[in-house]
Amino acid sequence: MNGNVPISPVNSISEHVYTNLKKEILAGDLQPGARLLVLEIAKKFNISQAPVREALERLKSAGYITSIPNKGSVVSNITSKEIKDIFELREIIEGFAVRQSMQHLTESDFSYLEGITRKMHLAHEQIDILNILELDMEFHGFFYKRCDNHMILEMWNRMRIKVMRFMAISNRHYTTDGLADWHLRLVEVLRSGDADLAEQTFIEHMHSYKMIHLN
Repeated sequence: MNGNVPISPVNSISEHVYTNLKKEILAGDLQPGARLLVLEIAKKFNISQAPVREALERLKSAGYITSIPNKGSVVSNITSKEIKDIFELREIIEGFAVRQSMQHLTESDFSYLEGITRKMHLAHEQIDILNILELDMEFHGFFYKRCDNHMILEMWNRMRIKVMRFMAISNRHYTTDGLADWHLRLVEVLRSGDADLAEQTFIEHMHSYKMIHLN
């Protein structure tokens, strides 16, 4: 007996539904307020209702959808005010996270971050918005994880999904030109070892994005 637990077909199907619905929400194809009906989704994927319900519960737990009386499951709303508040909070805590992380960065870390920027360039060339967003969150999330502050990481995990959703919607109207270059510049500043400059540059990066997409 090898101890491996076989994957249930229902779980496998549910994962497929979850992933596809999440992509549609992040891509903005499913807009805030859109209803997600179990019967319609089951028919779309040609499956039973059980894995659909499981997928919807996961989406609800992750904050992508919410339950509204008499409407059922709908894509959760996201407002400009929420995003403005999140970006203002990020300008405060991300600078701290970067400062704390800089004390422990290695050449391997710099290579990892530079690798993300290369993937961002490629995703931009392929017009793969979802991949760009995921890479952007991976880049910034690195510092929230490495700063060794559990509460800051918890806040990031709560903010990340809303930031991705907002960026997905706004990037349908704004270009991602220069986004990878911005992140490469951030790596160069980190390499300088100047914590004040690094904090200032990260804040400038977030502030410039906020000004472009929230005005």
